[in-house]
Amino acid sequence: MARDVANRRLRAGIVGGGPGSFIGAVHRVAAELDGQASVIAGAMSRDPQKAQEAAAAWYLQRSYASFQEMAEAEAKREDGIDFVIIATPNYMHFPVAKAFLEQGIHVVCDKPMTLTLEEAQELVKLVESKQIIFALSHNYTGYPAVRQARQMVRQGALGDIRKVLVEYIQDWLIEPVERSGNKQAQWRTDPSKSGVAGCVGDIGTHAENLLEFITGLKVTSLCADLSTFVEGRALDDDANMLLRLENGGKGVLTCSQIAAGEENNLSIRIYGSKAGLEWHQQEPNTLLFKPFGQPQQVYRTNMGFMSDESKALSRLPAGHPEGFYEAFANIYRLAIADIRRLERGQPLEGGYPTVQDGLRGLQFIVKAVESSQHGATWVSLD
Repeated sequence: MARDVANRRLRAGIVGGGPGSFIGAVHRVAAELDGQASVIAGAMSRDPQKAQEAAAAWYLQRSYASFQEMAEAEAKREDGIDFVIIATPNYMHFPVAKAFLEQGIHVVCDKPMTLTLEEAQELVKLVESKQIIFALSHNYTGYPAVRQARQMVRQGALGDIRKVLVEYIQDWLIEPVERSGNKQAQWRTDPSKSGVAGCVGDIGTHAENLLEFITGLKVTSLCADLSTFVEGRALDDDANMLLRLENGGKGVLTCSQIAAGEENNLSIRIYGSKAGLEWHQQEPNTLLFKPFGQPQQVYRTNMGFMSDESKALSRLPAGHPEGFYEAFANIYRLAIADIRRLERGQPLEGGYPTVQDGLRGLQFIVKAVESSQHGATWVSLD
């Protein structure tokens, strides 16, 4: 249903994100950070009482007992939501997204996009059949330094990309915390809720997405060795992969949730025929540029020499730290801008991960599992 969005904040709803959720509150802060939207409605738990309590704690105007009820009711209201945030475990992403898309409501969804590859393919068809915005929260693409890195690659500052090393390593699943009541660990290690992969789906997809986003190159094939180090765990908690890129370049991707002493260590190094780049998520305002035969250069967020794209996603003067919330909010800023353009009949500008990126993520997950199950053989992503 078309709504006038020119002169007001957009109205957002959220499904999931209730008691015990980390990412729900992050989505809310990110959606509201720039004053472009307000979260006003939610179906925050399958338990009606918990849903009501969570909505009350957030001072939401409306609370629903189910996402189906919410999608139907909000679509009928003159003051209904313009987009929905999906902050549920993986297995709920597809049915929730489908319900709101069929009502003509825009979607911002957590990753991975769906539980299965088949669901992802169906969701692509559904989004493409409608005039609708679907954004995927690969939030690390929202960092200004990451945007600078992508711009430098596009401008040829690195030359031909030859090698990429990307890793995402944590230690929070080094022990079987899913057996001691940790809600986040419980669903992430349950195949019926997480999908065919654990660590690869949860954080490996971020590494794959970051590589393709910065380099502009697709992974064409991979050789993956997935491991489960914690006895009795149903899904992988560690993975090591070799990658082949579409330009002939090579890559190494590793992700782990059992790496002792690591917090949230996402990093990428890209090497071309002229220079290299290095970025670390735990020091997100710094980008290292390493030209061959010359001194290393340090690029810092919102300095005058940064690209226009990078500066457009910076909120504070140089030297003032910007981090996870701001990067997450940049996905919302870009998606909300396109929602406004779409409703006005203007060309879309994008800049945020889409349903196609979600499909790539599911292809990556499925092929990594397939490769590992066949003895770490090479498999094609096409």
